[in-house]
Amino acid sequence: MTVSIRDARPDDAEEIAKVHVETWQSAYRDILPAEFLCGLSANLDRRTDWWREQIGSAQPPRHTFVAVDDGELVGFADIGPSRGSDADPLRVGELNAIYVLPSAWGRGVGQALMAETIARLGAAGFSLATLWVLEGNHRARRFYEAAGWDADGSVKDEAIGDIVGREVRYRMELKDEL
Repeated sequence: MTVSIRDARPDDAEEIAKVHVETWQSAYRDILPAEFLCGLSANLDRRTDWWREQIGSAQPPRHTFVAVDDGELVGFADIGPSRGSDADPLRVGELNAIYVLPSAWGRGVGQALMAETIARLGAAGFSLATLWVLEGNHRARRFYEAAGWDADGSVKDEAIGDIVGREVRYRMELKDEL
């Protein structure tokens, strides 16, 4: 396996949407109701349009980038300034999303995306990065902790369709590469 990371293009939107949906359906199957997760596939066109718009209109320091393995888009990450009301968006960046197809789990794709995430957040001038994860997503939490992220004690309830999920915030000090 040779994973390459590149900037997302608007024509990647459909594959990104598929990765997003398939990953949610697998990663959250023990956290969110099955009916909700099955319904995500019905909204694939809307999610594709949303990603196409996001990628096409993104301005630095907002970036979406993808992981490609043997010509197949197998994961993506999206970063930008923090959306938190308690954060300085010039100093604090956020990992908004990182998803890898379940068939590619355990093959280093997530690690490659995470390394790129940290590098890009640092290159954008952020000194701190945050992310939010569903409290019950233990696999993702272990992944973040192994990558050097620490839960900071902040929690919030987030609407996910008609469901409310508890999210936990993680943060990471970014190294000054100068």
